[in-house]
Amino acid sequence: MKVLVVGSGGREHALVWKISQSKKVEKIFCAPGNGGIAKEAECINISAESVDELVEFSKNEKIDLVVVGPELPLSLGIVDKMKAEGIKVFGPSQKAARLESSKLFSKEFMKRHNIPTAKFESFDDPSEARKYVHSISLPCVIKADGLAAGKGVLICNNKKEAEEAIEKTMEKKEFGEAGRKILIEEFLEGEEASFLIFSDGKNFLAMPSSQDHKRVFDNDQGLNTGGMGAYSPAPIVTDDVKKLIIDNIIEPTISGMSSEGTPYKGILYAGLMIKNGKPFVLEFNVRFGDPEAQPILMRLDSDIIDIFNECIEGDVSKITPKWNSNAAVCVVLASGGYPQSYEKGKIITGLEKLENRKDVKVFHAGTKYDGKNYVTSGGRVLGVTALGNSIPEAIDNAYSAVSLISFEKMHFRKDIGKKALSK
Repeated sequence: MKVLVVGSGGREHALVWKISQSKKVEKIFCAPGNGGIAKEAECINISAESVDELVEFSKNEKIDLVVVGPELPLSLGIVDKMKAEGIKVFGPSQKAARLESSKLFSKEFMKRHNIPTAKFESFDDPSEARKYVHSISLPCVIKADGLAAGKGVLICNNKKEAEEAIEKTMEKKEFGEAGRKILIEEFLEGEEASFLIFSDGKNFLAMPSSQDHKRVFDNDQGLNTGGMGAYSPAPIVTDDVKKLIIDNIIEPTISGMSSEGTPYKGILYAGLMIKNGKPFVLEFNVRFGDPEAQPILMRLDSDIIDIFNECIEGDVSKITPKWNSNAAVCVVLASGGYPQSYEKGKIITGLEKLENRKDVKVFHAGTKYDGKNYVTSGGRVLGVTALGNSIPEAIDNAYSAVSLISFEKMHFRKDIGKKALSK
């Protein structure tokens, strides 16, 4: 079969890599892909947002399966348009994708279905939002309603920070149209975790737990990013916590979406805060996390094509994916200055030293190949992902691999996975 993966990040490289292991797959295309993906798939110069072009390409190439990586094409209705042309596609419909594309829809959905989450109010008028922050106890969290590449969430410790966040989001429009409406939420304390499932609209399969590291600097300091690293499993998600997540969050979400006429097919990602053993939803994402996809897919031993097919037109409860018992850790190597301004075109060295390591895979995110060298072309450049018999061993393997790679102004967190060591 011929498969098209849509997207260009580390998540999409991980998907291409895992799909390439299926004996059912003869050819993989990736649109637009990146420098590293080009070694494992044929990259097509169509952006992930160019939905109509992607549909036309899939028709012309007689693509058997389209796998959508990022959230933006899902929010633009790529799944609906592919299905209308008779093309098999993995991912949620445009209406179901509102769980991520509109934080207000998501919060109101959770309220309707008694899913535990932070209290919130929504605003489309900055002056009303300012009045509100003067009436509540702080800290609070201010979120752009729409998609903002993981950066539209601002934690405000005092009224000055809250006023600045409102100005930045609603008046300066630093997140574009995503900030036309905002949510102001109570601040939840605890430890974050990521919980992902495959769903066929009625049934679901839970993946191993994981934990992302959103802030740019060690010890969760600095600005929010798309993710600076992740590991799996996350010890904070004990068996008891997992049961609460499934009973109180996942099952009500899947049954609630179905009862509202928008059955959820694809990957659902619940970003959680765990406090005193109780999980609360911070946000839903409608696709694999990036970088969570990298360590999770390193742990999957089953054919991912079988899982995709059951999600699209079958019953996922009929299959039992095999997950290996290893721990996995992904360390993101970023351009200096990310998530703010950064330079591109820096030559990356050392990748060849890791090509034959079975316990390490370097997933490319923001890279290009100039015919001679891999060079940086984005904020998050590489996701160095390693397996180990334990989280400490996986951490050691990941950072020993990182030490072999270099590019000018390379930046990475040195504490990925450390929270797990205190459990």
